[in-house]
Amino acid sequence: MKLFKKNTAIIIILVICLTLLAACNKDKTNTAASPNSGTQEISILMESVPDTDYVKQVIQKFTDKTGIKVNIEAVNYASMHEKLVPQLINSTNSYDLIVVDNYWVGEFTSAGWLEPLDAYIKKDNFDTSVYLDSMLKMVGKINGTTYMLPFYNYAMSLIYRKDVFEDPDLKSKYLAKFGREMKISDNLEEYVNISKFITEQKGKDMYGSVMMGLRPDPISVEWLNYLYSSGGDFYDKAGKPTINNENGQKALKMYIDNMTNAAPKGSAGFGFDEAFNVFAQGNAASFITYNWMLPKLGNASESKVAGKVDIAKVPGGVSLNGGWGWAIPKNAKNKDASWKFLSWIESFTETKERALLGGSPTRSDVFSDPEVVAKYPYYPKVQEIIATSKMIPIISDAPKLIEILGRELSEAVSGGKTPQKALDTVADEIKGLK
Repeated sequence: MKLFKKNTAIIIILVICLTLLAACNKDKTNTAASPNSGTQEISILMESVPDTDYVKQVIQKFTDKTGIKVNIEAVNYASMHEKLVPQLINSTNSYDLIVVDNYWVGEFTSAGWLEPLDAYIKKDNFDTSVYLDSMLKMVGKINGTTYMLPFYNYAMSLIYRKDVFEDPDLKSKYLAKFGREMKISDNLEEYVNISKFITEQKGKDMYGSVMMGLRPDPISVEWLNYLYSSGGDFYDKAGKPTINNENGQKALKMYIDNMTNAAPKGSAGFGFDEAFNVFAQGNAASFITYNWMLPKLGNASESKVAGKVDIAKVPGGVSLNGGWGWAIPKNAKNKDASWKFLSWIESFTETKERALLGGSPTRSDVFSDPEVVAKYPYYPKVQEIIATSKMIPIISDAPKLIEILGRELSEAVSGGKTPQKALDTVADEIKGLK
């Protein structure tokens, strides 16, 4: 009898354990299948920039709504490409969603590393027509296929000191010397002339412009505003290099003139931070830089020129476009959850919230929203700047293109090569890039 009771007890315990185990396995199965279970997760690799911080500030709402936890790994730009490529070429990927710089678009799409989004867009009737066309062409639809949704823009512009350009004494002296008004110009020649005049009048306390001559990226992205506004480009429609033609030569000569005669000594070695600090300390009248820097320069805790700055098109009217796009890797493990987050974070409500926090929009309806414009009155100008800006060529070798260009521009600025020789070298070396 004791043996029977003992065996019965053992059987009951085994049945209970098996029942609990089955229940646990059932829970795990349901958790994986349902985004509302509270335990599903997606991981995103992003750059350590303000726009990433604004995403972090709103993602809890997505988790509360869907049960999907969002893990964001933010790294500096220099580390991103080397972290991404091994993940993208493997059979599996640690990241469910990534952000892609426009430099990498040609490489990532031609390699087949990004998941086409058109089926998701069609299924959810997601409206991509709200994006500025120049952004969607750069970090969105490539060769007829949508691989990304634009995340944020970093188109370049002219940021300038209103108090300097409106100074009655400076304006009077300029008029007397040149017979024309001193104002934000619509051409580069006049801009360089005004920059030199301000430097001449203000001495060491104020330079007409501050510039970024560090190679390869800072000098390249800055000079491309001169090239594009002079009517120049890397290639013609047939793919033949034209960067060393008359327009390119003119653009480089003006750039060197401004660097030599209107910018602080040492500008040839300035990166973005050094140039920003010169302007923020009140020692320069103008700065060709990213449009999203205006709020930072308007912040009294970061800048001595808060309340004195405004934004305009680069003289000549065509600036360098730049931006990042959201993408789902082809080998991502959880593409449906990734799209769910992507379509949520890029909805009007969330992009507007990020814009109000200080983010850089890519959607026309956010740029024109009354509440957003009330907080950032210059946004209509930024929208126009982006609409008329130009990107670097979408090729797999885009980073190499910038490396070649930066090296040769630096040679020309230092006097090691003539502008003609430097641009001839660029033209020769970019012939075979794809």
